[in-house]
Amino acid sequence: MKLTLIAVASTVVALSFAVHAEDMPGMPGMKMDDAPMKQPATQAPVAKAAGTVEAIDSEKHTVTIAHGAVPAVQWPPMIMGFRATEAQLAGVKVGDQVNFEFQLAGSTATLVSIDLAK
Repeated sequence: MKLTLIAVASTVVALSFAVHAEDMPGMPGMKMDDAPMKQPATQAPVAKAAGTVEAIDSEKHTVTIAHGAVPAVQWPPMIMGFRATEAQLAGVKVGDQVNFEFQLAGSTATLVSIDLAK
């Protein structure tokens, strides 16, 4: 019987808080009309690496590069594909040693720049 009374009392208290919260027309003095509701978009940081061009896919706009470790994104050396523009792809060929910069968005890496290593 005590448990039933406690359960009923707890439910009534919880529901009264919910009703009270819905009944609040606003918070006086807390005008938010001028407050921006969206966070400014932040751009992914640019990481630098060096490697060897392994493959180029002009149709998919990707270049596969065997690169060394990239501490900026905590990557070990690996071979992976990067999204690239037509102009970036036109400047390199398979076997070229390159220095490149890229941005990582989720699991997609996009070249910012790519140059032949000197």
